[in-house]
Amino acid sequence: MSDLVGKPFPEGFHFNYVPYDEADQKDHLSCKIPIQLKLTPEYFKGKKVVITSAPGAFTPTCTLSHIPGYIEKASEFASKGAQVIVITQDSAFVNSAWGKLLGQKQPIEFASDYQATFSKSIGWVVDAGEMGTLTGRYTIIVDDGKVVYAEKEAGKDVTVSGADAALAKL
Repeated sequence: MSDLVGKPFPEGFHFNYVPYDEADQKDHLSCKIPIQLKLTPEYFKGKKVVITSAPGAFTPTCTLSHIPGYIEKASEFASKGAQVIVITQDSAFVNSAWGKLLGQKQPIEFASDYQATFSKSIGWVVDAGEMGTLTGRYTIIVDDGKVVYAEKEAGKDVTVSGADAALAKL
């Protein structure tokens, strides 16, 4: 377990994302302008937020094993009052397209931790050699501004960062 647990979510960070739009889901080529999701105490006030990080959009484990569980269980997250944010270091445009192709549903947003800024700040990144520094595979749950769960995968399997692990902690 991380030393983040029991503390307020770190301040001073934001993700960029293209907001979910039901009408846009089938148009894979639509390209709306990303906006900032400021991760402030006000944003987290009175909310449960699950942030799950994957090393990269359109990569094998992320696309086949990790993120589909969140999409398949979107209604379970919604019933627990939880917002889900899927992040990678890829651009907001890439993450938006990835979300559409995976069948994104509410309450899930796909966002960019561009250049892995947030992930670097907590030390949860992957050195991918020539591909650079990627966001690690992890999940953080924030309840009313306080981190209540934070786990990073030790290997390539999806266990502590998966949808079932997150749901069990909500």
